[in-house]
Amino acid sequence: MKLEKNIALRTLTTMRAGGPARFFAVAENDAEIGEAVSFAEAEGVSLFVLGEGSNILISDNGIPGLVLKLGTNKISFEDYEKGQTLLVAEGGAHWDTLVEEAVLKNLSGIENLSLIPGTAGAAPVQNIGAYGRELADTLLWVEVFDRDRKKHKRLGKKECGLSYRESIFKKKEGASLVITRIALLLHPGGEPQTSYKDVRDYFETRHISAPTLADTRRAVVDIRTRKLPDLAKVGTAGSFFKNPIVTKKQHEALNTTYPGLPGFVVAKGSIKIPLAWILDHVCGLRGYREGTVGTYESQPLAIVNYGGATAKDIRAFADKIARIVEEKTGILPEREVLLVGDWAA
Repeated sequence: MKLEKNIALRTLTTMRAGGPARFFAVAENDAEIGEAVSFAEAEGVSLFVLGEGSNILISDNGIPGLVLKLGTNKISFEDYEKGQTLLVAEGGAHWDTLVEEAVLKNLSGIENLSLIPGTAGAAPVQNIGAYGRELADTLLWVEVFDRDRKKHKRLGKKECGLSYRESIFKKKEGASLVITRIALLLHPGGEPQTSYKDVRDYFETRHISAPTLADTRRAVVDIRTRKLPDLAKVGTAGSFFKNPIVTKKQHEALNTTYPGLPGFVVAKGSIKIPLAWILDHVCGLRGYREGTVGTYESQPLAIVNYGGATAKDIRAFADKIARIVEEKTGILPEREVLLVGDWAA
């Protein structure tokens, strides 16, 4: 395992902001993951596993510990019971490569998660989701290295505690677990999920009545490309906030004040509200900009670094947006993007 010091992290995150890592290494196999854990313990520093840096904001002070990237990227497909197929991917595998290969093999289950940036190992942490699907729909198990017990173990989906953008890996009880592999249960020749409005409208306008899995992937890629910032041009971590989930009574009250407010029923009769709609129609914040930071003109839920913004700038801007939403609706948006590193002072 090659160890480096004071490595700039802004170039390793999609937000293009943040300070350096005190130590940095890439683990090419399970043994090197163990080496990294031992090194961090010997130095008395924290260990942070970095995927593709697509859902985090690193402090300008950086990370005063060891930042570890997984260089493991193998993907395999195995026959499973009842004619299903198991996709097994190592933690460092590029997520969209998984989706592309699954669709090429006519395996359904993750086509709606096309073009989501990140790695396979990071996917369960956020329980990634889009366009009517989420990882929990297909995840069978994850393999992890338990840093406390110094051993590998397998967790079933239930043990991962997956919910809307949540998992055990974001909580204290999962803080010591490094995800090394994931297994997804896919369905040969299965029907694509096209009920989500954006996807449904895409096919209706093109008069495609029986879309294939490849059609669905193409639709999602086109929609995401049109709505979200180009990472080659600006910095962004995608959706900065979660969509709020409120009671039916709260939604009815808000809809009285703001007619046309969309709402989607989720578990236990709660209603999920598209925060982008509130940012646009209630707060007038679509395309709002302060200096080098702003909300994206095609998707106000995405906060954009137009170049040169510090992590402090971005956080302050996001906090201001959240306060405006709270003043207008009584809802304080919860960040989806994780704040990482030393935020003191």
